[in-house]
Amino acid sequence: MFDPSTKERLMKKISRLHATFEFCLKELGAWLVVKAAESLSCKDKYLFYWGQSEDGIGENAVKIFIQEAFQVFLSYLPEGRCIGDDLNADVNAGLLTPKVHCLVKSLLEYRDLHNLRCIIFVERVITAIVIQSLFGYIKSLSGLRSKYMAGYNDILHSQSRTEQINIVDAFHRGEVNVIVATQILEEGLDVRDCNLVIRFDLSASLCSFIQSRGRARMKGSDYLLIIRRDDSAALSKVVSFLESGDLMRQESNKRASQPCKSPKNIMLQDEFYRVESTGAMVTLNSSVALIYFYCSKLPSDEYFRPHPRFEFEKESNRCTLYLPKSSPVQIVSAVCEINILKQVVCLEACKKLHEIGALDNNLLPVSGIEVEDDTQQSVVEPYEDEQDDYFPGELVDSWFSFSCLGLYHCYKIILDRHFSYDYSFNDMMLVVKSNLGSDFLSYSFSLGTERGPVSVHLKYVGIIHLNREQVMMAKSFQISIFNLLLNHDYTMLMDALHDPHKNASTSIAYLLLPLAGGKIDWQCVNCYSFDMSMVKDFEHSCTFEGVSCLVQTMKGLVCSCLLQNCVVYTPHNGRLYFVSGILSGINANSTLKLNDGQGLSYKEYYEVRYGATLANQSQSLLAGRHPFKVQNYLHRRSFRENKAFSDAGVELPPELCIIIMSPISANTLYSFSFAPTIMHRIQCLLLAVRLKENQFTNSMQNVAVPVLKVMEAITTKKCQEEFSLESLETLGDSFLKYATGQHLFRTYKNHHEGLLSAKKDKLVSNAALCRLGCRRNLPGFIRNKQFDPKDWLIPGECVDHFQENTVFLSSRNIYISGTRHMKSKVIADSIEALIGAHLIASGEKAALSFLEWLGMEMEFHQETFVERKILSKSEMYINVKDLQLLLNYSFKNTSFLLEALTHGSYQVPHVPGCYQRLEFLGDAVLDFLMTWYLFNKYPGLTPGLLTDLRSASVNNNFYAHAAVKAKLNKHILHHSFELHKQMTVFLEHGLDAGRDPPKVLGDIIESIAGAIYVDSGYNKETVWKSIKPLLEPIVTPDTVERHPVAELEELCSRESYMKAYKKSHHSHEVSVTAEVVAAGTVYSATVTGRNSKIAKKKAAKAVLRDLKSVISGV
Repeated sequence: MFDPSTKERLMKKISRLHATFEFCLKELGAWLVVKAAESLSCKDKYLFYWGQSEDGIGENAVKIFIQEAFQVFLSYLPEGRCIGDDLNADVNAGLLTPKVHCLVKSLLEYRDLHNLRCIIFVERVITAIVIQSLFGYIKSLSGLRSKYMAGYNDILHSQSRTEQINIVDAFHRGEVNVIVATQILEEGLDVRDCNLVIRFDLSASLCSFIQSRGRARMKGSDYLLIIRRDDSAALSKVVSFLESGDLMRQESNKRASQPCKSPKNIMLQDEFYRVESTGAMVTLNSSVALIYFYCSKLPSDEYFRPHPRFEFEKESNRCTLYLPKSSPVQIVSAVCEINILKQVVCLEACKKLHEIGALDNNLLPVSGIEVEDDTQQSVVEPYEDEQDDYFPGELVDSWFSFSCLGLYHCYKIILDRHFSYDYSFNDMMLVVKSNLGSDFLSYSFSLGTERGPVSVHLKYVGIIHLNREQVMMAKSFQISIFNLLLNHDYTMLMDALHDPHKNASTSIAYLLLPLAGGKIDWQCVNCYSFDMSMVKDFEHSCTFEGVSCLVQTMKGLVCSCLLQNCVVYTPHNGRLYFVSGILSGINANSTLKLNDGQGLSYKEYYEVRYGATLANQSQSLLAGRHPFKVQNYLHRRSFRENKAFSDAGVELPPELCIIIMSPISANTLYSFSFAPTIMHRIQCLLLAVRLKENQFTNSMQNVAVPVLKVMEAITTKKCQEEFSLESLETLGDSFLKYATGQHLFRTYKNHHEGLLSAKKDKLVSNAALCRLGCRRNLPGFIRNKQFDPKDWLIPGECVDHFQENTVFLSSRNIYISGTRHMKSKVIADSIEALIGAHLIASGEKAALSFLEWLGMEMEFHQETFVERKILSKSEMYINVKDLQLLLNYSFKNTSFLLEALTHGSYQVPHVPGCYQRLEFLGDAVLDFLMTWYLFNKYPGLTPGLLTDLRSASVNNNFYAHAAVKAKLNKHILHHSFELHKQMTVFLEHGLDAGRDPPKVLGDIIESIAGAIYVDSGYNKETVWKSIKPLLEPIVTPDTVERHPVAELEELCSRESYMKAYKKSHHSHEVSVTAEVVAAGTVYSATVTGRNSKIAKKKAAKAVLRDLKSVISGV
């Protein structure tokens, strides 16, 4: 049984609950009293109503009463009835009161108002909760997006300040358009853009009436009061309020013409502190409120809300103010008259907080939004996603200028296939106007085909002399062969050869020439100019045996030599074919087997299919095939060893053919079908060289970054090539946060963790990095789409749309070939990848030099000694000896270790601070150390697997388990019953049950890492040596579990399943529902977690488990 005091307390609680239910039944209706009981039975609403109780038995008794009351109320509701379908019937049945009916009808009248923003004021918290829930059940109000807000008082637990601000922010953005609130919204929070205020409960005072009416400040706003017709007292009260308001307005107008007294004169009898630059002032009367407001803005968690603490010594008239550990000023004392002692000490604290920078010049808590460097501006121009696309100037010139150079630089292109095929490669020669640089002296890379890989080797072979005639001949050759291979269209080929603009001022100017025996094959180069006048020359020198020397073509008799390796055009079907020779023994009368198994002669086939009559029936047919298809051979693909590839030939009657190119071999055509891909890679490498030379040289003379790493850092995953920026981005992102975290920690010594995090988030945000990248003209170098051969610019064709970029002051020009759309995140990702490239190439100094070049100056260097007062009493609070033994590190200043183990709730004067600042620093240090370790430990990892390893190794859950394994939980200093309770539950039930650990456990690992880092003079190797053993075993590629969200995303994409996530907030927790529609069945799971990331991960994991258990092969 209960002791008398407990029994009395329980009776009061149950009496209060009874009164609450009675109120709801009378004022709101039977349906809402059920919702009230249901709501109070939920844990979050129960805590909101009563607060945390340490009396488990008494708490259960109260919950049992609520549950029984709920069942009784529920029994009176009609089964299956939908509230709101017939409001009049609901009122008649007693489910809703006329007052609630009036509220719903009022909202129905305003629901179509453009940009509706409505506040409904109620007197009681329970009214706010159930009225807000009612809107979700009435179908006609489904367009409303509502939240409730309730303020703080001595009896009820409150929503946190952050929760309230988030609701108001959502109201401003339109994500919420109705707030049901108590008096909290009458003052204290800035609520703009409200166009409808409804007083569901009448104001208790004139002040409340005026303040609530003042919330409807938009033009054309309405202020509604809901009052019973027969309530004469309420009506009289409203009339009194209105008359009082008129009197106040008249008095205000009367005094408007009177001169104001100087604030200094007013304050003579009242001590104050004033900021001269802004005029902001805090007085004795307002100082206490400002201190409480300042504390409410300090970092908090579910276990502790910062607040000031006062100690009075009546004998000496002394008051000591203790501010939370996260405040840079922690102890302030004052001696004065007892009646104003509290105000005086708070005023002194306000002065010190302003002097140290914790209060800004408006005497408001510093928010962390203002970042004092050049990367943030008061007015930021919006990002334009249309960005330039650069093209290397080494490959651009006018053909008049290019053809007159005389001397050209040559690069031999050697191709080698690693598979069996009927055709082999011939080497090619790349001829350019200038030396491409040392990176091209010898360069190799691989291409992928469905048959297997192809190796490409580029080698500089020196300078060659070409006259203008040879250059123009080579130009026409490559225009012909590339139009043939890319378009397979005779008309387009002829148009390109006879283009009147082909000598335009700007063109893609380089030559790709076939080689034979290591020399330029000029006979092949001249094949484009085939003419029937050449027939006689070949007729006299023909040595071809086995067939008649002359063959009848559509244009006349030609030597059979010319048909041995040539390209022909067949007007009867408008196609182009490559002819490799003559088919002896097969003529027009030979039988052609069709796909359906039937056979007919070639003569009959051509006559039936094309209406073409063959006159030379005894003439042998030609062995033809379609031209090779140009593809993107940089695209990642799997080789298919067992696939049967189709290279079907076609038999062509010579009399239906027109020779357009001869002689040219199949091997040459096959080799040139790879040329667009090869040249695209060379163009990309040239841009990487320019990026490295033009932009990095001036400020980074001694930084040696391989150009291949630069190219990797500007190649996105969308390019679908063998490499992308993802792995470098992961490393660069981690280093950037590490460098920024250390810089902020050391620069802003008086800033708490909340301010540091806000500054860091802004400095390393995608928007900030994108702005820096755009200032340095980086977007033009980034490759963000697959290479498409159809978009490839054929050398020799007109590109007068090119513009020379004058930004880059260099002897090597860069041209703008056009524009493309690019998201800001792509630019930010590329910058992080470039950071990673510098880091692995030349170390931290190179990465920091690159950051400095970008415009991010970091204070980043090691110190041998960190100046800080040594606390001699650390051993009084923690077991320093055992901890140092566990960490394998001896602290020079043990106060760092003490701080690292102190939670914000541990408000003991002699302890220097809480762990939040060290946790901020340690988080960044550990993230980088773990990422660097994984990057170097497994160098061949795919970007996706590296990300999975990093996610599994750098998270609060992983750290928390490590802390428990090392028994660090026993050393945490705190004064929070809830934290103690949660740690106990986790230790007893959560380690192997998948339960989320208290975040504090993971934070401690990070704060200890931060403490060692600072104490050791910012030596990260010392940190890794100490912390790594605590984290082992570290996940490996064999043991890592794929992130459930990524795995579900991949599965749904592969199987074309519909997928959606829905998120909702409940007090301090977030619920996420994952839903997948597979094979007509809906699989869903709803999970609650500490934050949306945790809840989403768990929900995805649950849905995956269901899918795998039901659908085979998943």
